[in-house]
Amino acid sequence: MILTVNAGSSSIRLAAFAGAADGLRGIAAHHGDIAPASEEDVLRAFIGQHALRDIRAVAHRVVHGGDSFVRPCLLEPAVEREIERLSTLAPLHNPPALRWLRACRALLGADVPQVAVFDTAFYAELPEVARTYALPGEACRRHAIRRYGFHGIAHQAMWRRWRELRPATGKSERVISLQLGAGCSVSAVHDGKAVDTSMGFSPLEGLVMATRCGDVDPGLLLHLQRAENLSVTQLETLLNEKSGLYGISGLSGDMRALLASHEPAARLAIDVYTYRVRKYIGAYMAALGGVDAILIGGGVGEHAPSIREAVLARMEWCGIVLDEDRNRGAQTEARISRDDSAVDVRVIPVDEAAILAQEALRLTRRDTTPTPISEEGQS
Repeated sequence: MILTVNAGSSSIRLAAFAGAADGLRGIAAHHGDIAPASEEDVLRAFIGQHALRDIRAVAHRVVHGGDSFVRPCLLEPAVEREIERLSTLAPLHNPPALRWLRACRALLGADVPQVAVFDTAFYAELPEVARTYALPGEACRRHAIRRYGFHGIAHQAMWRRWRELRPATGKSERVISLQLGAGCSVSAVHDGKAVDTSMGFSPLEGLVMATRCGDVDPGLLLHLQRAENLSVTQLETLLNEKSGLYGISGLSGDMRALLASHEPAARLAIDVYTYRVRKYIGAYMAALGGVDAILIGGGVGEHAPSIREAVLARMEWCGIVLDEDRNRGAQTEARISRDDSAVDVRVIPVDEAAILAQEALRLTRRDTTPTPISEEGQS
């Protein structure tokens, strides 16, 4: 049995997979908001509720692996220290991952191997033009400054599932995938390899998110720091926790609350959010030289048809023709584009847990042949 732990900026996802004749099979799952209860208590309750026994490995999603980790690895002390060092670049994500790692060790024992699967690894080979900032080269080399990209496991999962659903065409495949949740990102993927992505040196860059700002003029930040007399810590808190949808609306970072609100500021927040996504789609169509599919996942992407409609409005000029009825009634893995749309648009649930489990199995057994994830594991 393999346990997977996916600690996000605002939620925790746990899952358990058991070995079966046809591969790994998902047998239990939990998704909840970050709670006051300790990680160890939540984990103990999950294991007890589902009577999980004989857990042989734990796989963790770790957001930032820097240049050090370009593939999954066993969580040894040196790896743990490096993840902690990288916490300054992903302050909302790496620290929770470390807390869950330690809770698993405390509850399951040090002999149960734990595996780290890094979001940044999918972008390790990002083209130089896409990963380079226009800053002094020496400073960039000294401080390992580059665009790292995040949400890589989610974008990889969407790409893989889309390829399983679509018969092989024999031609190169150009995909733009949207991960729209509390954190948001968009990636341009060509034949399974990332060409560009919206998040950069940290998970702050790119799209408007629940409480994160996304793209802003760096000169604005310098002005704001001076004008408000903000410390570095205060500025970091403002950008990570008080901006985005919450900052614009002044009400909430939860898209459900904003969609239910009649306040003009809530409407503005939604409009800025969807406009930014649409701009990135256009930019990545240019980077890819066209697009064959747009894949939409994440909590907002999967459950808010009005947001999908707003993002893809008025894009018929580039071959994206949304089917309103399909979009409103979209179920799991549904196609929401019209039959005559040149671009295949689909809602693809993001199954990061399946990838985490597969990597844990690969790293903790002698036979490294990839093991298939059964349909029941595609939860």
